[in-house]
Amino acid sequence: MPSHPQPSAPVARAFDVTQRYVRFRHQRGDGFVEFDFSIGDPALSVELVMPWQAYERFCAANSVVHLSDEEGEALDAEQLKWRYGQPGLAE
Repeated sequence: MPSHPQPSAPVARAFDVTQRYVRFRHQRGDGFVEFDFSIGDPALSVELVMPWQAYERFCAANSVVHLSDEEGEALDAEQLKWRYGQPGLAE
């Protein structure tokens, strides 16, 4: 009976709906904050905008993990790879 090769890539983490992520994007001149919010996987996010104080309450209420600039850049590079076939290509 032939043996099947074992995958060499690490197994992906389980999707954890209790884990929440925020990627801060920008604080606008009118006091609103632009940010990305994710549940379970920081690569799957929605863009949100709210006043600064509401943003702080939102982050506290959701016990978010704030993504670093480096983590955000890694997410951007990964999305480019999927969009264009290799990282760094522009439209």
